[in-house]
Amino acid sequence: MMARKNRFPAGWDEDRVKAVLQHYEAQSDDEAVAEDEAAFHARGQTVMVVPQRLVPAITKLITREKTTAPRKRPNKGLQPSASRARNPNGSKRVARARRLKP
Repeated sequence: MMARKNRFPAGWDEDRVKAVLQHYEAQSDDEAVAEDEAAFHARGQTVMVVPQRLVPAITKLITREKTTAPRKRPNKGLQPSASRARNPNGSKRVARARRLKP
């Protein structure tokens, strides 16, 4: 039986994998802790615990976001629609507490 060739993610090859392994194997415990702490304090990023079963879906979402971000699409998904932001009197201004009540 012929052995299957290892497959790497896009942009990765055996040399890159070896370089990453060498970096982490040569790292001291103090260097590893400093690297981990720096990741927690990186601007524009959040570290959180999620159930393992959600990791594939989150990874796909991040990948999709990275591929659509260069198009500079407006982030309209997070804005309330005009009809939802209006109060019964027709005014657009609605108190936050009133909007959040179920």
